[in-house]
Order: sequence, then structure tokens, then C-alpha cells
Amino acid sequence: MPLTKKPVTGMKDITPAEMQIREYVMNQIRETYKSFGFSQIETPCVEHIENLTSKQGGDNEKLIFKVLKRGDKLNLETAQDENDLTDSGLRYDLTLPLSRYYANNASSLPSPFKALQMGSVWRADRPQKGRFRQFTQCDIDILGDATNLAEIELILATTTALGKICPDNGFTVRINDRGILFGMARYCGFSEEAMDSVLITLDKMDKIGFEGVEKELLENGNAKESVDRYLELLRTVTRDAEGVKALGETLKDVMDPAVCQGLVHIMETVKDVAETEFGLVFDPTLVRGMSYYTGTIFEVSMDGFGGSVAGGGRYDKMIGKFTGMETPACGFSIGFERIVTILLDNGFTVPGAGEKKAYLFEKGIDSAALAAVIREAMEERKNGVQVLVAQMNKNKKFQKEQLGKEGYGEFKEFYRESLKH
Repeated sequence: MPLTKKPVTGMKDITPAEMQIREYVMNQIRETYKSFGFSQIETPCVEHIENLTSKQGGDNEKLIFKVLKRGDKLNLETAQDENDLTDSGLRYDLTLPLSRYYANNASSLPSPFKALQMGSVWRADRPQKGRFRQFTQCDIDILGDATNLAEIELILATTTALGKICPDNGFTVRINDRGILFGMARYCGFSEEAMDSVLITLDKMDKIGFEGVEKELLENGNAKESVDRYLELLRTVTRDAEGVKALGETLKDVMDPAVCQGLVHIMETVKDVAETEFGLVFDPTLVRGMSYYTGTIFEVSMDGFGGSVAGGGRYDKMIGKFTGMETPACGFSIGFERIVTILLDNGFTVPGAGEKKAYLFEKGIDSAALAAVIREAMEERKNGVQVLVAQMNKNKKFQKEQLGKEGYGEFKEFYRESLKH
């Protein structure tokens, strides 16, 4: 049986040309986040299966790549279900591993701790453009800070990075709070038992619209009076800080006023100090599916690209699952693969890339002549020039075309006869 050349479905090989863009984007993100005081850490790609299936990852827990037990621990004869066969899995995001990391190392970390993580994650998802089964995430999180400063810093750092990477693409930060989502539902008369179902339906707003949401809410057995009141509230609230203030007044009997006050503080401060141009809107339909979110949530949409390119929120209860003590936590993740896809579609070239030269020598030159070519290349390299030394192919034109795709803009050719003189 012949070996398979293509990568596994949902995963891909990366060409040198794309790798150059990926490294550029990653460096821009890393340096921007470090300038905001975030410290880079790394966690293993394999996590304990009980952590991954702790009902904190929402639908992602259905997409885990599980790892079989090894050696004597793997007993197929006595296994009664899947749990008897697996003890670990590939991480589906960076948030849960960070929570475990913090719980294990908190005594040696500053408080608050500003963490930066960049690494691969895996989900057995249906592949599509910009969505893979193995992909890179770039996360920043602030642990141990219950104040609005955490959200403000995360939004400013993320938008600063996006502004550097995609200066020609306008983008908008949409923001909401889980407290407001529950407050609106209670105000409209939905029962506590129906809350999760109502939010699941609301989360489909961008796909099925108001009519689809109305239809599904009614089909789920909710009172028409509650549904009508809910949709009217969603339609009429304005998408700015003033709208949040007005909503806070409307919901004051069913929700802590501090929820809306905090969101207003975040929005007004970000608008006041941000140096990058972007939209900032209150979106009462923003839900985010991850069940671990407890407060503020946000997403970034970019002009000309369907879906979000970044997202995050506050998850104050996750670390407590490990330690028994709740720890304030808030994070923001850039959709690295989606950003790279946008840049590739736009024909992006890395700005300020170093000069790249190719030294091509004719087949058959003697060792002394080859040494002279290499010495010349070494001198160029000392001056910061990237120099490739390679034997000239028969089809020299095609060879140059291929090297040109990798950014080589200058070629120097060495022939046997010329090197003799």
C-alpha cells in the first residue's frame, strides 16, 4: 500500500512563502503584547482528559482528539466504554491549559498575571476556508484582576496588534456582558429554566435573523408576549455607551446596575485612549458559545471577512475548578489563521523584509571555485543579506521563478569558465 502524500484532512502543509507571512504576523502580535506587559508562557499540547471534558468548553468538548492509553494501561479486553481507553487529549484551546498552569504555579507568579500564549490547538471540526483541525491561537489573559482595567487593556492590546497587521482592513469590536444577556431575558419574562435555550437561539441571530430567532423561540414553547418584548428590546436599544446606560435603567429591577456601569466604563475609556482606528459597538445579540464566560464578552469582525477574527471574555470561575478558590480571569484571542487567510487573499507581502539574493553556480565547478562562491556569500550574510547558494538547474528560468516566489529578488550566476580567471 503506497504512502499518502497529502496531509490529514483539515490540516495543511505550509509553504515557505506563507511561512514568511505567518512569522511576520506572529512577531507583530508578540512584540505588541509584550509592550503591554504580557509575559509569554508555554503549556503542553496534551492535556488530562478529565480537564478537557469538565463541561467548560461548550461544543468544543465534542471535538476533542483523544489519545489512547499506553502500554499496560491500555486493556482492550476489559474496556467497557471510551473512558477506559483514553486518559488524555489534544488541547482544543489555550484557555483551559492556562487555568491549569496558573493553578499549579500561582505562588511563583505576579498578581495580577498577564499571560501571553501562542501555539497550536486541535479540534475535530468540519474544515472550511479559514477553519482547520489544527490551527494556531494567539491569546492574552489577565488573571487576578477583577477590575475593568483587565478588559480595557485586553481590547487596547488586541486592537493595536490588528491595526499593525491589517492597516488597510477596517474592523469593529462588538462587546456585551453575560449579565446583560440574562437580565434582558428575565425582564422579558423567560423562566430561569429556559435561559440557556433562549441564549442558544439568540446566538444564531447573525445566521437566521430576527424572524428566525422569533420562530425558534416560539417553537421552543416560550410565551409570545415574552418573545415580542424580547425582540422589541433587542431592536430598539442603541449600540453605544448611551444605549447601555439606558438599558441599565430599564433592567434595574432584574439586574445589578454595576453590570451596565462597568460596560460603559470600558467602552468610554477605550474610545478615549485608543490610538488605532476601529469601531466599538454594544451588541446585545452577542453571546459567545463558551459556557465558561461569566461577564464581559467581546468579538472582532473585520470588513470583507465573514465571521469573527478575534474574541474573548471574562471567565472568573474556571481557575476555581482547579483550586477551589475563584480567581478573576479575562482573555482575548486573535484568530491567527483567519488573519493569515485575509493577508494571503489580499496578496500581502511582508514589509521591510531583508534583502534576499540567490547565488547559482554551474554544475561541475571545482572545490576551490565553490569555496570562493561560498566565501562571497558569507561576506554578504555578515551585512544582513539572506543569501542562498545553490547549483544551477537545467531549467534556470523555472528555478528563478520558484525562488522569486520565496522573495529572492537578485540572482548572481557563477560559471566554470568565468571562475577560472
